[in-house]
Amino acid sequence: MYEKLSVFDERYKELEAQMIDPEVIANSEQLQKCAIEHAEIEPVVLKYRDYMETKTRLDENKALFNEPLEPDFRDLVNEEVKADEKHLDQLEEDLKILLIPKDKNDNKNVIVEIRSGAGGDEAALFAGTLLRQYIHYADAKGWQSELISSNEIGIGGYKEVIIMIKGKGAYSRLKYESGVHRVQRVPETENSGRIHTSTATVAVMPEVEDVEIQVDPSDLRIDTFRSSGNGGQHVNTTDSAIRITHEPTGLVVSCQDEKSQLKNKEKAMKILLAKLYDLEQEKQANELSAQKRSQIGTGDRSERIRTYNYPQGRVTDHRINFTSHKIEQINNGDLDEIIDALTAADQAEKIKNID
Repeated sequence: MYEKLSVFDERYKELEAQMIDPEVIANSEQLQKCAIEHAEIEPVVLKYRDYMETKTRLDENKALFNEPLEPDFRDLVNEEVKADEKHLDQLEEDLKILLIPKDKNDNKNVIVEIRSGAGGDEAALFAGTLLRQYIHYADAKGWQSELISSNEIGIGGYKEVIIMIKGKGAYSRLKYESGVHRVQRVPETENSGRIHTSTATVAVMPEVEDVEIQVDPSDLRIDTFRSSGNGGQHVNTTDSAIRITHEPTGLVVSCQDEKSQLKNKEKAMKILLAKLYDLEQEKQANELSAQKRSQIGTGDRSERIRTYNYPQGRVTDHRINFTSHKIEQINNGDLDEIIDALTAADQAEKIKNID
């Protein structure tokens, strides 16, 4: 591991020299590239330098124990040794985390697709609960959320709803939400007080640009149709809705929330690109050996990941056996405690693969 870190240190020195080179300074594009790389590796280099300085001091202090020392001075050296050993252990853990390969999608915006599963209207209502949960979380983070597409059942529930969440680090925080969410509660329409179990699926996909995934226009079938449901007279009387079918994969995406056919097409293409990119990521993940895969970040979309039990007031994430009794706060968007625990578990899994 420390051979890798010394390479970072050498590169850091090279970049510092380049950033004061008159030729580089005169080339704004090259200077910007150097500055970005310098900033990216700086946290690793500073921790590495702290580690090496601490280790050198620790070795020197330990060597003093081989010499005759006054009792008071020996006690002082012993305290310094213990403090440096503790600091060294913490630096090793910090460095392992910093060396975890960065997910290139972490800073991207996300497309969140929520679908009702088993449970009829109650599942659709739960999908609505999850939608509001993620919107509240986005608001708390200062991110923007935008409705992309929806199929509402009219009582506050959704058969399907897709939103875009825009904000730095959105994917890094929400990527662990993909999977089957289960709810256990007594529906308002249930007179006997029986607890019903319903499900909804969540898919979190990073927003991608056209350059990141190539789509042959000849592979697309684009149909227009008349919008249905809520949306106003103009929406319901014009063929503004768009359905795009990607024939090689069979993926079908439709969008009808905008009055403009062009805007619906743009939104539908964003969803399609994200789904195609997601398929490619899943394919690559499946090709990795089981030992190198993170069980948190690449879980099966059909896997039940979390249960919201209202009678007991608890939320349990089954991947890491994490339970919180703050179900109301979580439904109001207070997801950081769960996401922090998932992130820590994911990092711990990945650290095992660092030499």
